Amino acid sequence: MNINDLRTFMAVAETASFSQAADQLFVTQPAVSKRIQALEQDLAVQLFDRVGKRVLLTQAGNVLVPQAQQMLAMLADTEKQLRNLSRDISGTLNMATSHHIGLHRLAPVLRTFTDRHPEVQLNISFEDSEVAHDMLRHGDIELAVVTLNPAGDDQLHYAEIWQDPLVFVSADRARALSMQQLAAMPCVLPGTGTYTGRIVLQRFAELGINLTPSMSTNYLETIGMLVSVGLGWSVLPRSMVGDLHEIEVDCPSMSRTLGSVTNPARAVSNAASAFLQTVAEFGD
Repeated sequence: MNINDLRTFMAVAETASFSQAADQLFVTQPAVSKRIQALEQDLAVQLFDRVGKRVLLTQAGNVLVPQAQQMLAMLADTEKQLRNLSRDISGTLNMATSHHIGLHRLAPVLRTFTDRHPEVQLNISFEDSEVAHDMLRHGDIELAVVTLNPAGDDQLHYAEIWQDPLVFVSADRARALSMQQLAAMPCVLPGTGTYTGRIVLQRFAELGINLTPSMSTNYLETIGMLVSVGLGWSVLPRSMVGDLHEIEVDCPSMSRTLGSVTNPARAVSNAASAFLQTVAEFGD
């Protein structure tokens, strides 16, 4: 079984397209077709059905997908371990960060890292923290710098970097309010599927208050804009208050933890280790 054929199979399976797989692999479409045909001949099975312009996995193809993922992951880990023996810090580092951290925290880290290690090519995906966690579990990236799951995650390794205080904000100055009073007012909150949204809802739930947001979004910058035009109060990191007004609320302070996340089941490259060391230098 040829490793390039296996990589090509996964590219077609993920994109459901021979042409998109060719673009992804920087080869021609006939080359993709040839590799798939070779793999099908080696395994004596048909891996894809062609239905018009659609490319669908057969039963055999569906069986091969998790096995191919495991084989390619093992190969990638082996390559990292062998490269690490030379202690050379180079190559491509695939990582993810959230939009908020990328905008407000990561600039000096990236500047320092690239100055120290110019041979490393950074491939950064800007994702919701929850998505970045899934990408790590699936081996799509080596590390993430994101909001950590307040409930923890047994499959992943966390390293705390920053505590990010959360505050109640509104467009206008407001008197001190109770949590019950806030719950009766229009609010714009982080999505309930986000770690930040869960922290806020949990604080109200602890007091037996059912909070129903009038609007929600995953992007904190968007929330700040919506609050600024008077659509409701919200909860934002203190670093984002800007021209908004902080509301005094009779509840214990809230914060979220920002940090680095890695998958202990995967080998960590020298480039990833160097990045983790650099970002830790900028921690609280």
